[in-house]
Amino acid sequence: MLVGAREVVAKVLVVDDGSRDDTAALAAANGAEVVRHAMNRGKGAALRTGLEWCRAHGYEVALTLDADGQHPPAELARLLSASDRASDLVLGIRNLVSAGAPRANQLSNGFSNWFLSTVLHQRLRDTQCGMRRYPVRATLDLGVKEDGFGFETEVLLRAVAAGMPIREVDVQVIYPLDRTSHFDARRDPWRIVGRVLRTLSGG
Repeated sequence: MLVGAREVVAKVLVVDDGSRDDTAALAAANGAEVVRHAMNRGKGAALRTGLEWCRAHGYEVALTLDADGQHPPAELARLLSASDRASDLVLGIRNLVSAGAPRANQLSNGFSNWFLSTVLHQRLRDTQCGMRRYPVRATLDLGVKEDGFGFETEVLLRAVAAGMPIREVDVQVIYPLDRTSHFDARRDPWRIVGRVLRTLSGG
């Protein structure tokens, strides 16, 4: 994955969110910059740390992909070319049916898309895909509070409210048999709903 990503982008950053294995060492050995959390803080906290690192090192945009093997690194090129403006938030759009995603994932993603599109009065085709292109400073300036899986949802809520341009681009994904994910397709969508309600109420 790291080798493939390095063929597309200038720098690969791995945020090791409190892992207890050799993640950090393996990433560094394969040429990635590594930032470590001493303990697990959640996906949102890891994304925020990555964005802050990018801002500190002068990058205007950051491309993200999950580490569960779902996102082929070559697909990052689609996000890079989706817009000429660094100020745009670019969302990767998956076809979970054709990719053979588990039925529970298809249902939870469909529910999240419907719910958030309804709340925002704006159709969003894939609100949970971890492959995105973020405008670094503008995203950090949104003041996203969520540390868990709701981070990406809160970004969308605040981005729409702030008038941030949003682009969508189709990306290919795979679901390997040995894929490991910490996303709970039954529990976490309801946590995302809770984050939406807290954000709308000013929390």
